Amino acid sequence: MVQRLHLVFGGELVDPAKSTFKSVDDIHIVGMFPDYATAHDAWKAEAQRTVDNAHMRYFIAHIHRLRDEEVEASATEELG
Repeated sequence: MVQRLHLVFGGELVDPAKSTFKSVDDIHIVGMFPDYATAHDAWKAEAQRTVDNAHMRYFIAHIHRLRDEEVEASATEELG
């Protein structure tokens, strides 16, 4: 079975029209989710919770897209 992990995170942006965080130290990691539907539910809950702050944004990162299991691992991945 293929696992398609999704990371939900967010925080306050410098400018609501851009995706630059005001403070990387204050990024809120909501969690890692096993599928898009679950991640979307978590994203929606956080977005609604912070709707009154126009500078707050939450994102869904498709972690499974960062890896291609068919490609040989890099030297740093083989160190572990």
